Amino acid sequence: MNPRKLTIALLLLAGIAAFIVLDLGRYFSLAALKESQGTIANLYAQRPLLVVLVYFAVYVAITALSLPGAAIMTLAGGAIFGLAWGTVIVSFASTLGATLAMLAARFLFRDTIQQRFGSKLTELHKGIQREGGFYLFTLRLIPVMPFFVLNLLMGLTRMKTWTFFWVSQLGMFAGTVVYVNAGTQLARIDSLKSVLSPALIGSFVLLGLLPLIVKKALAVFQRRKVYARWKAVRPATFDRNLVVIGAGAGGLVTAYIAAAVKARVTLVEAHKMGGDCLNYGCVPSKALIKSAKLAHQMRHGARYGLSDATPTFSFKAVMQRIHAVIAAIEPHDSVERYTGLGVEVLQGTAKIVNPWTVEIALNGGGTQTLTTRAIVIAAGARPFVPPLPGLDDVGYVTSDTLWDAFAKLDAVPRRLVVLGGGPIGCELAQSFQRLGAQVTQIEMAPRIMIREDAEVSQLALESLQADGVQVLTGHKAQRCERQGDEKFIVVEHAGVEQRFAFDELICAVGRVARLTGYGLEELGIPTNRTVETNEYLQTIYPNIYAAGDVAGPYQFTHVAAHQAWYAAVNALFGGLKSFKVDYSVIPWATFIDPEVARVGLNEQEATEKGIAFEVTRYGIDDLDRAIADSEPHGFVKVLTVPGKDRILGVTIVGTHAGDLLAEYVLAMKHGLGLNKILGTIHTYPTLAEANKFAAGEWKRAHQPVRLLEWVRRYHDWKRS
Repeated sequence: MNPRKLTIALLLLAGIAAFIVLDLGRYFSLAALKESQGTIANLYAQRPLLVVLVYFAVYVAITALSLPGAAIMTLAGGAIFGLAWGTVIVSFASTLGATLAMLAARFLFRDTIQQRFGSKLTELHKGIQREGGFYLFTLRLIPVMPFFVLNLLMGLTRMKTWTFFWVSQLGMFAGTVVYVNAGTQLARIDSLKSVLSPALIGSFVLLGLLPLIVKKALAVFQRRKVYARWKAVRPATFDRNLVVIGAGAGGLVTAYIAAAVKARVTLVEAHKMGGDCLNYGCVPSKALIKSAKLAHQMRHGARYGLSDATPTFSFKAVMQRIHAVIAAIEPHDSVERYTGLGVEVLQGTAKIVNPWTVEIALNGGGTQTLTTRAIVIAAGARPFVPPLPGLDDVGYVTSDTLWDAFAKLDAVPRRLVVLGGGPIGCELAQSFQRLGAQVTQIEMAPRIMIREDAEVSQLALESLQADGVQVLTGHKAQRCERQGDEKFIVVEHAGVEQRFAFDELICAVGRVARLTGYGLEELGIPTNRTVETNEYLQTIYPNIYAAGDVAGPYQFTHVAAHQAWYAAVNALFGGLKSFKVDYSVIPWATFIDPEVARVGLNEQEATEKGIAFEVTRYGIDDLDRAIADSEPHGFVKVLTVPGKDRILGVTIVGTHAGDLLAEYVLAMKHGLGLNKILGTIHTYPTLAEANKFAAGEWKRAHQPVRLLEWVRRYHDWKRS
């Protein structure tokens, strides 16, 4: 503890100790107040200013130190100063004392508690930032609420001091008036219980609930206001319970759930069922990665006791296999399957014309208009193409278009530029390099995979470079040029321009939500990179929801499916019960070799957020199965609460890291710690043992040293 904190803590402790040791509490009883009322009244008549100042100072001290006696002091205020002046003096003294108590708690304890319980306080901080004054006001209205507890709790938040002061001033005013008024009739009071009758307590409780009632009323008013201009077109009956726009992961799961609970649901898709993941993202990229990894293993057959071999293959055949994989999975997401599940599937472009009406321009011609009680927008995202001068002239492909474009090539591109150092860029760069292209990967940031810890980025870099990828970090693309049949990209690094020739260029610099063409602008639904929604996935129109990439904040297929449950249930049953989306445990993986998988916090994020953590690390190079598979590289890194086995986050680098992560996702979701993982039997020899051994490393670092010393002595005694 720093000297200033220590000084303040000692002063506070001295004040509390003096109160206890000197038995000052005897002066803050109803009997003592009645006994001394006459003496104090005479003194007030002779020295009014002195009495006011002393009274004010004592009241502030009592409140600031959270000592018992505030209620008696309030009664004394009424007895000495009368209703009007008593209310004024008590009101300001109590608020000042409460503010000092709050500030003391903030100065002494907030940093320590934030370090230990930072993740749990995150939502509290968000709530206070959003409407903390409102809730404080509500609680202050109820005089039976222990105010000193509120003072200390608010000190742990980021509520502004001035906000705390004026909200407390207003919130405590009603209770102050009641107690001060009771003090003016001190002779009639037998105990503090007689000040607040059950009826009066009930009135205060209702008064405390008033802001909540007002808030609900305002929500109803806001809802009516947003629907006001559409009042004339609201249907009396509806064709559908739900219309879902987009048949990617978010839309498919939403429609599936709606059909499962027997709602009448229509799913609208303008292009391909299955969306980006099936047709352009997850599925084709993983098929490509598998072919590329096999080619890599053939080149390094000696690692497995075989001969190194140069793989011979047709690039067209590789691309045909990718399309065959897509075709094999397509039935899972097909029109026929979903029709069989009870979903009406329409292929066309949907536009929301009012909060209850969707107009569909059918791909086969004509339009169809449906009225619906609720709408879910699950339109997904598309690759972002940077406004790079000359890019259109030289031509490019994206993670969406390369599968069809490259399927037409006779051979893998000889010189390939991958623009972007995120997960998609890294996966494609490594795969095409392993298939024989000479890949140059260009990233503007100082390192690839910038969201991961620096050591993870370094391992990814070393892996790509070991395969032959030329990785250029800190290089900003300036323009593209064409000279005859040659194509070049010009980049800037440390103030110097460099030119790189290429045959094909892949743009993999991120994805942006599809926001246009769905009627959002006409309805006035706010968008800022994504459709703006509340914690229930509602837009400004409570019956219109968004899910998946179009809603953010994560662009993962599994998150889209996760959101879809909330969107479907809230859209269909929100009038009865609504559910806030839970983002507390979100896993993801980058499928380079070795894979990188993560859930929760990594060291980089924990440090940025000021969250205290311990690191436990297990090297996969020591794992029997990894050694047997000739893949002994990578690690399991677990972040835990200091001194406890509660998991804050896990990063795994290694073969099948995405699969290994599932055990930690389950543990975090259900509050299981490393001790539970350590106590679980893992099959030998498997990669999953890495999770158990990581837990064992944590246990070893936290073994009870003193207890083990006594155990050693016990064994020594047994041998004697």
